[in-house]
Amino acid sequence: MFSIFKNYPDRKGITVNKVRIGFVGVGFMGQKAHLSNYAALDDCEIVAIAEPRVQLAEKVARRYGVEKVYKNHRELLENCEVDAIVAAQPYRHHINIVPDILKAGKPLFTEKPLALSVESGEYLAQLADEKGVIYMVGYHKRSDPAMEYAKNLVDEWKATGEYGKLRYIRITMPPGDWVGGAGDAITSDEPYPEIQLEPDAPYFDKETAQAYDSFVNYYIHQVNALRFLFGEPYKVTHADSSGVLLVARSDSGVTGIIEMAPYENTIDWQESILVCFEKGYVKIELPPPLASQQPGRVTVMMDGGKEEPVTVQPALPRIHAMKKQAMNFLAAVRKERPAPCEAREAVGDLKIARDYILMHRSKL
Repeated sequence: MFSIFKNYPDRKGITVNKVRIGFVGVGFMGQKAHLSNYAALDDCEIVAIAEPRVQLAEKVARRYGVEKVYKNHRELLENCEVDAIVAAQPYRHHINIVPDILKAGKPLFTEKPLALSVESGEYLAQLADEKGVIYMVGYHKRSDPAMEYAKNLVDEWKATGEYGKLRYIRITMPPGDWVGGAGDAITSDEPYPEIQLEPDAPYFDKETAQAYDSFVNYYIHQVNALRFLFGEPYKVTHADSSGVLLVARSDSGVTGIIEMAPYENTIDWQESILVCFEKGYVKIELPPPLASQQPGRVTVMMDGGKEEPVTVQPALPRIHAMKKQAMNFLAAVRKERPAPCEAREAVGDLKIARDYILMHRSKL
């Protein structure tokens, strides 16, 4: 336990150790996906905001009762004592700010993906390893109660063999309403600050670089989720020329696919995952990423062959994956349990994305 944590009574009068959080970036995602969820937790205190848009920073600070406001992450690190940093930044900006935070020895959370290129991802992961700093990457789907339930059940079935071998995983990701009624964020009339974006990898031509950037922006969650449910590394074995299908094979020989935009819908979110065993399956239906306090749904079918098949839908806690993700980061900072996904593992997602795009482009 870090001795610098401050003790406060929570809303029930019980003393808790609060983690002091500094926020770097309070734009739309910073507010709706992260700041609002951390502010609702009793075991953390948001002590500072770093945001170059001064008016926006002051308005957000007033809304959430944050006393200290800085223009950038360096000012925050130099002038404010924090236990951890949440940096809600564009991923092509990570290479400019993450090294400073890791070198300062502060546990860090950023959104997915880890960086733009595999090489930058390797550098950031190596730096976190060298400094011995927790660097959690924001794959919030791993924190959804439905995904947590499904992962535990899949691992149990794999261990017991009760429903045969794991045979196949299918992830379907159609575009849809990802905001899910989350509402508007606080804004200002200030222009978006100029930032130095990580350049494209030199081994990509312009069109390949654009395709890769688009893929990691839209589908890196699914790339990560496939490894999460496999429980082991995997490789890309086929990239359909249509751009709809990625086929993979895990180290132990299990097949998986990611269906990318097989159709579109304008007023719904229909992301789903099907994990198939020889004698049953686990199906996960995930909510819009920003839908407030709405978990996913799980359907389990069991057909052991001795009795009639059984299908169940377990009741799950009504907590949003983004809020549970915040709870998981705080627990990791306190060293109570590992972060759901750290930088070293997240490098693998960039490698899968690179391999898929190169394979796909070669077929055009």
